[in-house]
Amino acid sequence: MTDPLLTVEHLATGYGDLRAVWDVSFQVWPGRITVLLGRNGSGKTTSLRAVAGLNPVHGGTMTYDGRSLESVAAHGRVALGVSYVQEGKRVFRTQTVRENLLLGGYSLKLRRRALENELDRIYELFPILHDKRDDPAGSLSGGQQQMVAIGQALMAKPRLLMLDEPSGGLAPSVVAEVMARVSALKDSGLAILLVEQAVEAAVDVADHVTVIDIGKVVVSSPVGEIDDLERIKDACMGR
Repeated sequence: MTDPLLTVEHLATGYGDLRAVWDVSFQVWPGRITVLLGRNGSGKTTSLRAVAGLNPVHGGTMTYDGRSLESVAAHGRVALGVSYVQEGKRVFRTQTVRENLLLGGYSLKLRRRALENELDRIYELFPILHDKRDDPAGSLSGGQQQMVAIGQALMAKPRLLMLDEPSGGLAPSVVAEVMARVSALKDSGLAILLVEQAVEAAVDVADHVTVIDIGKVVVSSPVGEIDDLERIKDACMGR
């Protein structure tokens, strides 16, 4: 296995004076998917926001590609190759699919024609977005909007892609499709950090699983060493 691209050790973070994460550690490797599981309020999203630079860090360390992230602002982390897809299918609803994707590549500082060429990568991954490219993003189904949000993040050519609850609010058949697309992304060497509530769907695509409860890690294991999915489900429920 290659060295991890991201290493988080003993992370403590929260919102202002409110501490939500007390002691969380995990690693993310190129070409692999690390999944963070846990019940609502366990600290999964808060941990992602800290890595993205959106929440203050009160303790612990975050190392990305051999350098500390603590002194790097959120926009600087994007420039280093960190992309974060927040939960809730956040797209510009009145803009077309194509316009949404182009906005995602703004940080590349490419000329318009070169930026347009980058769209082909996204259309190859999500063919439905090519078919819907001139439609307002808000008119798409929930699953298609999630693909737009992921495609928008990929336009920035990240090395680390963080996805927060991509299955949220989607029908089971659509969840399977989105997870299949996420799994395919790692074949390009992309490092993926995935937060999920859908335990079985997440474990199916995971290389490493970390379960968080009340701001602390309670299970951390390569997926190949998990011989009892019920133990993971129990940990996710705080049992």
